[in-house]
Amino acid sequence: MLAALQSWEKFSLFIGAALLVGLIAQRIIYSVLRRLARRAESIVDDSFVRRCYKPMHWIAVLMVIRLAARLPAFQGDIPELLNHIIGLILTGLVAWLLVKTIYVLEDYVLTRFDVSAKDNLKARKIQTQFKVLKRIAIVVVCIVAFGTILMTFEKVRQLGATILASAGVIGIVVGMAAQKTIGTFIAGLQIAFTQPIRVDDLVVVRNETGRIEEITLTYVVIRIWDSRRLIIPITYFIEQPFENWTRVGTEMSGTVFIYVDYTVPVDAVREQLSRISKSSPLWDGRVCRLQVTNTTHHTVELQAAVSAADAAALADLRCEVREKLIEFVRSNYPEALPKLRTEIAPPYVGRVERKGIGNRA
Repeated sequence: MLAALQSWEKFSLFIGAALLVGLIAQRIIYSVLRRLARRAESIVDDSFVRRCYKPMHWIAVLMVIRLAARLPAFQGDIPELLNHIIGLILTGLVAWLLVKTIYVLEDYVLTRFDVSAKDNLKARKIQTQFKVLKRIAIVVVCIVAFGTILMTFEKVRQLGATILASAGVIGIVVGMAAQKTIGTFIAGLQIAFTQPIRVDDLVVVRNETGRIEEITLTYVVIRIWDSRRLIIPITYFIEQPFENWTRVGTEMSGTVFIYVDYTVPVDAVREQLSRISKSSPLWDGRVCRLQVTNTTHHTVELQAAVSAADAAALADLRCEVREKLIEFVRSNYPEALPKLRTEIAPPYVGRVERKGIGNRA
């Protein structure tokens, strides 16, 4: 008994020393790795050091403690409960490391495929798929780690065997109860691979225009132009129609309407539109067209169509075209501005004569 107590005291001192040395080594090694990572051009090593160093450090410390517990000097004197606790902590740390590794991959993907670039179609595809798969992977890692921890307990293993014996009935009951949840999960996978929407897509949903900001397994966040967020269930994009303006590319074309008098010289306005487009850095050179699309009793409707590399540039280009066309007509053809015409009819002479005749009678 005395020997066992002495062995336990030695092991306790060893654990304390290992933790102290580990904390000191962590600060030193972490500082060295941070400096080395900053010198490298790749973001992967910097992200790996920043995210994964702590779980790797504690895994190494616990592995040393666990290996020391199996040394002949301590073997047989260490409580089984302590070995069990160390094993549980190691399982949790490994799960933590796997989750952090997934985030390292995310940092690489976000850097390698940047959606802020002009031609970002491929980047939006990759990011959409990775964000959905990342959440699935994290959920799977957590479930496996939790199940592994539970299976280390004897009573839980017996319960698991009992559950597996009646897995058919339980599967049917759970499937009926979680029908909507399973449907949402499948919809998330369908969105990830078929990609009717992607991150940073410009969409129109329920008469609201905005960009896809986030895609999860259950809902989609749309950032509206006035910074509001529209939260839509992910199944909506499988079951309901919606508009996606950047489905096959970021290039977009838009129209500007101006209303002028019938006396407007359409060819002169068309030439001015061409000059405005060519002088603007927002125009991408694809579409520049002016047509008379409608007439009313008082005005002529001119439709100017222009194109730009993305939605933001198109919005600014449309405003620029509208302002400059109005200024052109106002400065050069003021008589072509919209106006209302009235005509003063001459007096009705015949009615006066008949009235006079009646009076004479």
